[in-house]
Amino acid sequence: MKAYRLLTEDDTSEFCHKVTEALAKGWDLHGGPAYGFDAGSGKMRCAQAVVKDVVGEYSPEVKLGQL
Repeated sequence: MKAYRLLTEDDTSEFCHKVTEALAKGWDLHGGPAYGFDAGSGKMRCAQAVVKDVVGEYSPEVKLGQL
């Protein structure tokens, strides 16, 4: 199956670390990053989709961050 995650974080180095960790665990970038202003927090937010081919069937119980 192909697993999908959308990584999000404030526009800080933590976002880059989150994406880098996913890449190190075998995830691949899917498209480019997205940025948006969060009016509630007054900060810019980043998002990056990642995908990974994994063995098994999809289930809502799958812990995507542990793949």
